[in-house]
Amino acid sequence: MDLAKRFIDLGLFTDRLDEMRAFYGERLGLKFEEMLALGAGARQYRYGLLGSVLKINQSRDPVAAAPPVGYRKITIADPRTPMPISVVDPDGTPLDLVPAGQRSITQIEIHLAVIDPDAFERFYGEALGAERIEAGRYRLGETIVSFAREASVIRAEKSAPTTPAEALASIRAIGFRYITIQVRDCNAEHRRLMALGVWEGSAPMTLGEVARISFVRDPDGNFIEISQRASLTGPLPKS
Repeated sequence: MDLAKRFIDLGLFTDRLDEMRAFYGERLGLKFEEMLALGAGARQYRYGLLGSVLKINQSRDPVAAAPPVGYRKITIADPRTPMPISVVDPDGTPLDLVPAGQRSITQIEIHLAVIDPDAFERFYGEALGAERIEAGRYRLGETIVSFAREASVIRAEKSAPTTPAEALASIRAIGFRYITIQVRDCNAEHRRLMALGVWEGSAPMTLGEVARISFVRDPDGNFIEISQRASLTGPLPKS
């Protein structure tokens, strides 16, 4: 992929906004960057995470406590941490803090529970063009994505593509629900992935002067946002 930023962003949804902001902003020390109004009463609070952006999404309507999707755990490289520490955020999502460089983690690692690791090897290695570190571990830019088989995982039912807004609405539930890859040309990357037979989540759409985005889905149906952000790439195409 032609990356505009070498770090993968993460999106979560919560009903415990104050607690989550205190946990990530005060306890973990992530820097608050900005709040974006998403429409329909939804807001996104953005925190810097070693080059990635942690997006805490909250809406006026209650957020469902649906079963977890594949995104299960985040590991953060922390130079202040002399030994690995496991913590849990207010919504119950596990996080590990490790010394920088341990297990080749210099930034963050996103871990997924999956049905078929071989399918994910092909998806991340061939479709997304990530660098293979070892079986079940890939590096895309500076971010590591790892995956392992878990019997409890249920593959999402195949569905027709929707709009980006409908895609986000469909995954609005407690916990980490999607990742974002920043690219130089959303249209070109989306066309390339479709030509490879990747599952489409939503076709590209321009959001004002901010970004042009689309969604694709991995072999289990987890959502991945493909984003061309104007602040990184310059003026956006209208279509």
